Formats: sequence, structure tokens, C-alpha cells
Amino acid sequence: MVIYSLKRSYRLKNLKEIDFKDLWGDHGIFTTMWIYGKPPKILFFDNHISNLIKSLQKFGIKKKFLKTDIVNTINKNLSKSTKYNHLLRIALNKKIISISLRKRKLPKLDFDLKLVNLKREKPKYKNLKYKKILSYLSKMDNSKSDIALIKNKKILETGTSNLLFIKNKKIFTPKKDYYEGITYKFFKNKFKKIIKKDIFIKDLNNYDEIMLIGSGKGVASVKTIKEIDWKRKNLKFFRLFSKYYTSEIKRCNKYKYLNS
Repeated sequence: MVIYSLKRSYRLKNLKEIDFKDLWGDHGIFTTMWIYGKPPKILFFDNHISNLIKSLQKFGIKKKFLKTDIVNTINKNLSKSTKYNHLLRIALNKKIISISLRKRKLPKLDFDLKLVNLKREKPKYKNLKYKKILSYLSKMDNSKSDIALIKNKKILETGTSNLLFIKNKKIFTPKKDYYEGITYKFFKNKFKKIIKKDIFIKDLNNYDEIMLIGSGKGVASVKTIKEIDWKRKNLKFFRLFSKYYTSEIKRCNKYKYLNS
């Protein structure tokens, strides 16, 4: 069960506060960002908001000054005097905008993936059809495990993150049917030669490393997939990716929209 540090909802038309609704299962979009430090920084903030608005438009959720409304909603719930290490989630449907904060758990090195035969609805978008995924994640220690979503014997993504696979010093990622997250796009720009291909379950033992990439996990290395007896062979690319990610964390500017 998720323990929130903060949870609030507002009517989208006038930003009047209403009873909190998490909006899971609704027709809508969400984004999850890492907020950290005092005063706060939000990693890849502009990219998150830009992508959120584009996705909302694709889902028919349009409103004048939508970015301003989202930023104002964030601002009224943050403080310069609070030290953060949280995941900030913004979710919208046609009538409601919800904001929540929960503590960010750092993934451990003994990380396990559980294989689940499931594909998200409209997987190119970070949409709110997540109830089945959440039912799995709620039974796990998310600092030590995640679910790998599988369709037609191919791995697509996890319940929280993108996946990268390392073999012979080359980086691979699934070909389609998953959401390209903001953290994934950051690494895609850093490593120009990420090869898209179908990642079949039967071929997983050919890979030396498997990594999760996302706002919640940052960069996480999978140690085991117990169902197929897969075990990590080394941590070379994990260390390399972690180095780039740490540099970006340090480079990130303070959240610029907050006044108080």
C-alpha cells in the first residue's frame, strides 16, 4: 500500500480543491518526477511537463493555460523550506488534476524481476490504466523487485520503468509496445547506439546485464530473474549509467517556479 506524504485533488476548470482521487483506471495521463533537496530540484522537470501536456492533448484533454495550471498546482503544495527526496505524481483526467508525494526508495543491488504476462493499454502513453500493475506492485518491496511485462513471449517494460539489456558491450531495448520515459530519453541522447530489437524470454540468458531506467528507480541493476534462473554477470554498464545519472542530478537547477 502506498503511503502518501501529500495527496490533493482540484477541479481542473477552476483549481478548487476537492476530496482526493488518485484517478487510477480513468481516461487520463500522469507523470512521476523525482523531487529532491532543499530548496527543491525536480529532475528533468520541463521535459516531464512538456511530455505530459502533449500526451493529454492526444487523449483529448485540452485547456487554455494548462501548463500554468499544472505549475500552480505544484507550487501551492511545495515549500522551499522542506527537504525532499520524494516522487511527485501529477495526474489528470478531463475534470480533475491530482497531486501526490511519496518517499522515494533507492533500489538495492539485489534487485529481482518477476515475469508477468501483461501489456499496458495504449502503452506508448503514461496513461492511468494501471490498476492491474498496481495490484502486483502493492505486494512487493519496490526497492528490491519489480514486474517485467511480457506479451507474446517478449519483454516490453516493467511496472515502473524502461528496460535496457547489455550483451557484448552493446545496449539493447525492446522494439515496441512500451512507453519511452523521460529518463530513458536522457540516456538515449547520451548513448546514440541503443539498438531496438525484440527481447524474447528464451534469449535472456545471453545478456550480461539488465537495467531499469526511470524517475522512481533512477538506474537499477537486476540481479536475478528467478523464474528462468537468470543471474547478472557484471555491473560494468550499470556503473557507467550511474555515473552519467549522478552528474545530471548534480547539474540540475533549483525548481525555478517556486516563490515561497
